[in-house]
Amino acid sequence: MLDKKIEHSKEKTKLHKRNRHRKRYDFKVLINTCPELAQFVELNKYNDESIDFHKPEAVKTLNKALLKHYYNIDYWEIPQNYLCPPIPGRADYIHYIAEFLSSKNNGKIPTGNKIKCLDIGVGANCVYPIIGNKEYKWSFVGADTDPVSIKSAKKIVDLNQSLKGKIELRLQSKKSDIFYGIIQKDEQFDLSICNPPFHSSLEESQAGTLRKLSNLKHKKIKKANLNFGGQSNELWCEGGELRFVKDMIFESKKFSKSCFCFSTLISKQSNLKEIYKSLKKVETVEVKTIPMGQGNKISRIVVWTFLNQAEQKNWINTRWK
Repeated sequence: MLDKKIEHSKEKTKLHKRNRHRKRYDFKVLINTCPELAQFVELNKYNDESIDFHKPEAVKTLNKALLKHYYNIDYWEIPQNYLCPPIPGRADYIHYIAEFLSSKNNGKIPTGNKIKCLDIGVGANCVYPIIGNKEYKWSFVGADTDPVSIKSAKKIVDLNQSLKGKIELRLQSKKSDIFYGIIQKDEQFDLSICNPPFHSSLEESQAGTLRKLSNLKHKKIKKANLNFGGQSNELWCEGGELRFVKDMIFESKKFSKSCFCFSTLISKQSNLKEIYKSLKKVETVEVKTIPMGQGNKISRIVVWTFLNQAEQKNWINTRWK
């Protein structure tokens, strides 16, 4: 049983084939890159080096090491209690959406800073723009309703020379808006990405955290200690994921010619039926659902566009060639 566990965990085969994090974490290499990680590394019950994912500081330091080792990020800090996202899952979204773009471009991923991506809810961590820029050289606009998040993300960009001039941060001053006030007149984006708030209330968010921590510790946890952090706007909103995504879909219609394709993560499969209904209602030309698997968690990306075949071809020839 032990051998099976170790063998199974050598490679995370559910992650995208281009994901740098498919193999088990090499803690010796990561500690060499980020020495402060050493204090959190210990042998787990399988006699493998690991960290205690129940400890927020350990999770954050692992992220710092991963970002420094794989993406050459020298400075990465987030304010206390802000979302500390798992890097492999964030990388997966970027790789899968890049693959979608390649399917429109004769199998070739469009790269370079001429490809412009909008990250809705960039957060204090700025992780999607970091990975997208490092992997494909895309330029980014990161939008968020939280001034602290914008300030933190801007500091990350400013203190990493390799990111300067490639990631712009914009504050969404009206919380009920998503694209309004962010996409400027005559501005064009090749894609938009979003990791929406999953939960519909603080109570639901805390219950989800307790479930996750109980799974990590293999015992029932009664107190919500947010190992990955997260502010209210990052983890929950009124109406939860479904309401947020439906609002995004209806607002995207108003910017149908401003973006080649819109996309969002959908964590709850039960929300898909209503989301497809909304996409049909706004008369999208094409909708694609891309499955993603990370560990025991199954998620998916929903992508949509309002551009017909001729408009898509013109966009590609004009912007991607």
